[in-house]
Amino acid sequence: MAKKKKYVCQECGAESIKWLGKCPSCGKWNTLVEEFVEEVTDNPKHALTTAYETPRRIAEVDLTELPRFSTGSGELDRVLGGGLIPGSIILIAGDPGVGKSSLTLAVCSYIARNNRRVLYVTGEESSRQIRMRAERLNAIADELFICAENNLERINQHVDKVKPELLIVDSIQTIYKSDIESAPGSVSQVRECSASLMRLAKSHGITTFIIGHVTKDGNLAGPRVLEHIVDTVLFFEGERSADFRVLRAIKNRFGATSEIGLFEMRDSGLVDVPDASKLFLPDKADDIGSVIVPTVEGTRPLLVEIQALVAPTPFMPPRRTSDSVDVKKIQLLLAVLEKRLHLAIGSCDVYMKTAGGIKIDEPATDLPMTVALASSFANRKLLAQCVIFGEVGLSGEIRAVSKARQRVDESVRMGFTNIILPKKNFGELKTPPNVNLFPVENLRDALKIAMPRE
Repeated sequence: MAKKKKYVCQECGAESIKWLGKCPSCGKWNTLVEEFVEEVTDNPKHALTTAYETPRRIAEVDLTELPRFSTGSGELDRVLGGGLIPGSIILIAGDPGVGKSSLTLAVCSYIARNNRRVLYVTGEESSRQIRMRAERLNAIADELFICAENNLERINQHVDKVKPELLIVDSIQTIYKSDIESAPGSVSQVRECSASLMRLAKSHGITTFIIGHVTKDGNLAGPRVLEHIVDTVLFFEGERSADFRVLRAIKNRFGATSEIGLFEMRDSGLVDVPDASKLFLPDKADDIGSVIVPTVEGTRPLLVEIQALVAPTPFMPPRRTSDSVDVKKIQLLLAVLEKRLHLAIGSCDVYMKTAGGIKIDEPATDLPMTVALASSFANRKLLAQCVIFGEVGLSGEIRAVSKARQRVDESVRMGFTNIILPKKNFGELKTPPNVNLFPVENLRDALKIAMPRE
């Protein structure tokens, strides 16, 4: 079979017939690598499944709900949409050491103990290393099989022999096909191996977890086609030095992408954190530049602390830094404060973060971020036992947000007695006992309530 030479960008997967120093697609330098591929036309091995389907009316398609089974982790089940579906393929990625292998090994143990056969294939570690981790996590089970292998053809043979209901591949960047000359982890290898694993999962009804690497920028390594092939993409957030992790669904064909799962890293592995608000709340919630915001992730209300530090600087331009909030939103809110309230805050350095580094991005965080910035700039304390939520418009008006009742109920449950919220949301709420609701229409009124004069 004829082979064709081409150059493939290892960052974005763009192809070129000749070598270029700079990728014309993503603009990265020295990322094009020579690869040889076989020219294949109408080859049945590229079919998605082994069964052929004839066209039929859409009304005739069976809507029977696909059977799900639990992973043993309530937080992971929440993110997946209720559990695992036979034949689905799930990509889980994150920084090294964040807990990807520990979580999947715990899932393997739970499912194996419920009389489902599991095959864990590792291309990075030896079987002895996996056994040592399983001992530490108490994940030894009779129906859990492990294998150190990175050749895809031999992996298929092991699957045919073991016949697992759950397959773990750790990681996709170490797996290779022998008929592709490029090295493991290259664009061609990752693309073809992931496509082969998808065909295996769909044709045999095997639920498959694929563990993926990330680049130094925090993005998923490999071609974007990898994300298109799989059914679900899960991404771990959180610093390795922190005790907790956030698992977020970037793509989910069988559930919502707005849900998050929260875990705490312990000696025994990752442990579910069902009551996350206690984890993110500070001991003292009314400090300068510190605001509590009731955010909603999917169906879960979550109280998070937003901290802002505004400091004068002689250098120009001033810095705008944040690893958990969109910097563009910070710039917008600073412009509103300077234009509408005449605060000379634009010439100051601004640093903002959330407790634990959890990433939040919803309109309801506009008002608490603005209050935190103004509090730090004016060096004034905030109203005690207070939570704030609302969207800020460019003219300084406060707009209503969704799920106001859930935000208020969670705030009351956690013991907060003062709640600043948009006036349009106030009409749909009943004031809880021993709680003060402060409806506001504009940013000036919100700051007067949030930062009372001593």
